[in-house]
Amino acid sequence: MPANLRTQVAIIGAGPAGLLLGQLLQRAGVDTVILERRSRAYVEARIRAGVLEPGTVALLDEAGVGARLHREGLAHAGFDLACNGVRHRIDLAGLTGKTVTVYGQTELTRDLGDARAAAGAPIVYEAADVAIEGADSGAPRLRYATREGPRVIACEFIAACDGFHGVGRRSIPPDKLKTFERVYPFGWLGILVDAPPCSHELIYARHARGFALASMRSKARSRYYIQCAIDEKLEAWPDERLWDELKIRLGPEAASAMTPGPALEKSIAPLRSFVAEPMRWGRLFLAGDAAHIVPPTGAKGLNLAASDVRFLSRALIAHYKSGADAGLDSYSADCLARVWKAVRFSWAMTQLLHKFGDAESFDGRVQEAELSYLFASRAAATALAENYVGLPF
Repeated sequence: MPANLRTQVAIIGAGPAGLLLGQLLQRAGVDTVILERRSRAYVEARIRAGVLEPGTVALLDEAGVGARLHREGLAHAGFDLACNGVRHRIDLAGLTGKTVTVYGQTELTRDLGDARAAAGAPIVYEAADVAIEGADSGAPRLRYATREGPRVIACEFIAACDGFHGVGRRSIPPDKLKTFERVYPFGWLGILVDAPPCSHELIYARHARGFALASMRSKARSRYYIQCAIDEKLEAWPDERLWDELKIRLGPEAASAMTPGPALEKSIAPLRSFVAEPMRWGRLFLAGDAAHIVPPTGAKGLNLAASDVRFLSRALIAHYKSGADAGLDSYSADCLARVWKAVRFSWAMTQLLHKFGDAESFDGRVQEAELSYLFASRAAATALAENYVGLPF
């Protein structure tokens, strides 16, 4: 690849957000180059969420990458909320007329990567020391390093889809950015296993010992989580102990259907809510985790990234096709209106299901009252279901 490149939109990050944005723009005739600091193998091996809202599925269809998703993805018409082992179903289809689709982010990233490779669109993996210059001017550029030496990309817009720790948000002057954060006093200990799931739909469990989640990536691969201390060590959780704890928290029905197995992957993830405003500075646009983080309780992280990409791709396409910049000008406000609703929902689900104190605490009593109301009220269940399947764009 030449030392100096020129493109219309330079995208930082080859995760789902960056690849999806690149795919939508390329199909509309907008030139893009994607930079990624890791290798393709590393990116595609990252274990992430896999519950897709119908709006996200529609966007993937629009990008031309939905075929395998529709063949292999699992349509879920509801999920269970368990309280001390007793399960109550939230009927998504009955309450909203919509379903969600379980399809692992690993598979989605692979589909998008294959589509970009098939299109012959440029992507630079293992691009080190990426630096953004001139984002507040009419001629932004990216500098980065490869094994062959330094490189420069001149462009007209930069999309930072490079995650919470990426260079995108850090390149905005501190006096131009406002951040909001809530750090939770616990994490999620997760295990991935090649074994059938214990339920055909997800189970979110509140238990006196802490939260648990039974999820899946396919009919033959399961993903489980438990709430744990933020400073917990993986060595303290051998597989046998983790399976025993999952059986207790998820309840006897799930325990009897559970197929324990050796961990393919085991990790502990901290939980936080984070939002940066605005999501645009000059010709630099933030999307996905670069701008916002939500706890995974509400299954919103990947879907919010897709929502940002939807707004940004339409705005950039309108700019290049008709010279209309209204979408670019309103990008941050449009995204944030939806982001904050998802942040609220993820926070509420986290508050509802996790252990913050013991059962005799104020928090414990409020959780019990909220769940009791939710299980008895169709209106309350509908509000939860509407948020879970995704609010309108």
